[in-house]
Amino acid sequence: MSVRVGSLAPEFKGMAYQAGSFKEIGLRDFSGKWVCLFFYPLDFTFVCPTEIRSFAAREADFRELGCQILACSTDSEYSHKAWFEKDLPEVKYPVLADTSHRISRDYDVLVEDKGIALRGTFLIDPKGALQFASVNGLGVGRSVDEILRMLQALQTGELCGADWRPGKPTIKG
Repeated sequence: MSVRVGSLAPEFKGMAYQAGSFKEIGLRDFSGKWVCLFFYPLDFTFVCPTEIRSFAAREADFRELGCQILACSTDSEYSHKAWFEKDLPEVKYPVLADTSHRISRDYDVLVEDKGIALRGTFLIDPKGALQFASVNGLGVGRSVDEILRMLQALQTGELCGADWRPGKPTIKG
């Protein structure tokens, strides 16, 4: 399956680790809210915790905009639990375990021969439509500030030029 901005985001359901417990979550659980779904390659690595911590540091900003952060990797929920409790206790948002690779495949970020996900980031609107998609290579972390800016721009419902920031004028159509 291929994902395309403007179309409905692929539905998913899976086991997630969140702040000390396991629970099954799906995209439908967040109907009516914005969702920032981001994929990362592997637990217990080097670049991934920098991104995961950056999302955690900005979680309140996303929440103020009515957006739920969801992380996802092909590791198991048990691996997530071990890593997050040891190294990332500040992370409170759910982290999906995509051991079947179905979610990563549906969002077109799976590196099939390695069984891991690229650094994909997706903003899904309250109606379930994909409004933003970006995929980084394995070795380069993404900018959470830019993802937050994109969310803010999308939420204006107006045309926003390059480098637009909240409080700046939008382009009048």
